[in-house]
Amino acid sequence: MNALLVDDDYFVVTALEKKIDWTSLRIDGVYTANNVAQAREIIKQQEIHILISDIEMPQGSGLELLAWIREEKYSVQTIFLTNYADFNYAQKAIELQSFEYFLKPIEFDKLMLIIQKAVAKANEQRHAAKAQQEGYFWQKNQSKIVEHFWRKLASCSSSVPMRPAAIAHAVHEQHLDYRMTDLCQPLLLNLFPYDGSMGKEEKDLFDFALLNVLGELFRHPAFAVETMLEHSPRNWIAVLKWTQPPDARLIEELCASFIHQANRALKCDACCNVAPAGELGGIGAILKQLLDMNEAVTKSRNRILHVSRDRLTEDAAYAPPDLALLDELLNQNDPAAFLSETSRYMRSMLSTAVLSRFRLDIVQLVYAFLKNKGIAVHQLYAGKIHDQLLMQSLNSLEDMEEYLRYLVNTAMQYRHSAAEPTSVVEAVKQFIQSHYGHDLTRNALAETVYLHPDYLARLFKKETGVSLGSYVIQTRISAAKLLLETSRHSVYAIASKVGYDNYSYFSKLFKQEVGCSPNEYKKVKQ
Repeated sequence: MNALLVDDDYFVVTALEKKIDWTSLRIDGVYTANNVAQAREIIKQQEIHILISDIEMPQGSGLELLAWIREEKYSVQTIFLTNYADFNYAQKAIELQSFEYFLKPIEFDKLMLIIQKAVAKANEQRHAAKAQQEGYFWQKNQSKIVEHFWRKLASCSSSVPMRPAAIAHAVHEQHLDYRMTDLCQPLLLNLFPYDGSMGKEEKDLFDFALLNVLGELFRHPAFAVETMLEHSPRNWIAVLKWTQPPDARLIEELCASFIHQANRALKCDACCNVAPAGELGGIGAILKQLLDMNEAVTKSRNRILHVSRDRLTEDAAYAPPDLALLDELLNQNDPAAFLSETSRYMRSMLSTAVLSRFRLDIVQLVYAFLKNKGIAVHQLYAGKIHDQLLMQSLNSLEDMEEYLRYLVNTAMQYRHSAAEPTSVVEAVKQFIQSHYGHDLTRNALAETVYLHPDYLARLFKKETGVSLGSYVIQTRISAAKLLLETSRHSVYAIASKVGYDNYSYFSKLFKQEVGCSPNEYKKVKQ
């Protein structure tokens, strides 16, 4: 423990330093200052517990020093020394929570008793602060232990429900304040952040905001929230422990409020999966049912699902949609009717497995439609947007609808382009003229317009009267002629610039097209 003596009178400071038995008071360090500024610097650098200070000093009063100490929230017991029995001083000292007000001349025996009491008060404060800090850390650590208990319980129960004996052992081992008859109820919350929202861009901030929203909403005298943990990406488990009989209507209202707040404040959609309440000893089976339903049942955004009502007892048989009707709608160029029919069909689904088989049928239908139009499907749908929408399509009915919109609208848009052979051929011709120095295979050219190579070759010949290969050769020879006429490059360099690394082959083609060799053409023109 440390003490600080502050007085503008050097002799007073010296007398205090030497005549007080600091060792018997268990004060290890005694610091001195002659004005308020020096005292502040010492307090900033050293941990001071006892301050003995004059009030009246030329460069600032002891009351000003104590006011600064309180403002900076230093824990210091302050004893004032003064020559004046002024009531205003005493009143101000009391307002600033000084420990004692002592009149000079100093009676050291009495001052020793006052300092002894101040030391005892400082020790009490230190112990209280330490206990408060330890309590904080204990509470924080306890919440982590509780979270670990429930996380392990959920993880183990996802495959085989944890048995009551194992749950009881975990409670005893971790010294948790649970009884096996406690009524607990787990909820599983699915979150679907909007594009461009915090949930998509800054997950840490989103999780912080989510926990704040849940903490505000899930407060009620009827239950305590034991934990809130992220079981898998954007899937959170909240565990309630009831102190009163479970209230299904209350849970329904809380889930509806959460969905509303998720839409408004978190900029995301949500789905609440509600498990029945049950005793802690049987909570493993309840968690297993909840997690199974989360995997098996197709989610619909902004809805509340109940394990007891919506859980699938067995795989539903897959009854395909009217594929002939859907194919007819594609050929009639009616994507709106197509998507309306698929959405209507999906609303009757519950199983994710059924939704996956439905997606496969629709993808094959669209791919077959495009293939019949000569469109290379794999190039058309190769890209980040398609892959992301496909990956998310089983998350909810709304995600599947978004994927099907992209699939069908992309097919329709490119079908219109491919149906205009002139525009397709012009696009290919422009590409050849801009890239004649590159490797222009038939497959490479077909990829630029998302058509099958054979279909493109037939279309090009039909529209231009020239085969695709012949057009490439003509374009390259035309470019070579211009370079031979206007540049100083060697014939070998020009052959390479127009896409021919084999000079002999280039020379042969050039003579067939022009009637003379490249060297002869160059001599004549230059």
